[in-house]
Amino acid sequence: MSQQPPSDRVRLRRVHERARYDRDAIDAVLDAGMLCHVGYVFDGAPYVTPTLYWREGDRVYWHGSSASRMLRAVDGVEVCLTVSHNDGLVLARSAFHHSVNYRSVMLLGRADKETDSARMMAHLETFMERILPGRWAELRPPLDKEIKATTMLSMAIDEVSAKIRSGPPVDDDEDYDWPVWAGVVPFHAIAGPPEPDPRLLPDVPLPAYIGAVKPG
Repeated sequence: MSQQPPSDRVRLRRVHERARYDRDAIDAVLDAGMLCHVGYVFDGAPYVTPTLYWREGDRVYWHGSSASRMLRAVDGVEVCLTVSHNDGLVLARSAFHHSVNYRSVMLLGRADKETDSARMMAHLETFMERILPGRWAELRPPLDKEIKATTMLSMAIDEVSAKIRSGPPVDDDEDYDWPVWAGVVPFHAIAGPPEPDPRLLPDVPLPAYIGAVKPG
């Protein structure tokens, strides 16, 4: 994908050399996670709400209860959606140069409500299949009342930037001879052993796709 020139709102000024504006890098950060934070203003006060999300092409989607104050508040208005991954502690030779390795995306734009129930169903299937490929076909189909009780929003991946740090610490030249350990302590998200529901029916096998779960 070609790199798009950033708008003034998303252009990075602080440590700008870590900025990425190409869609390949941005999509990679988005697709590596499932938890985002949506920032918005409600009744004149700022709020940030965590929620699950997924990407389809040039849009990011999230959903929840139709009774959600956040979903009602952001429908049709400008929001800021962020995704971040902490990849490790960066231990330098001075406290000032300690850091973290990370990948993050900030996305600005209008949140649009999906009103077509058939499209909502298709998007929900995409979401489930992204997390657990093969599970949607095994589940009880959603009821009409469940779809009506769900609000789904999306925003275009248009005004967006990524910021990424990787690699070892960067110390002042005169500090490299300081006798203290320096380097990176990597962080990795892993899935734990499955814990069956106490009311699970007898002889229901553990699906193979459970073993492929990768926490975002």
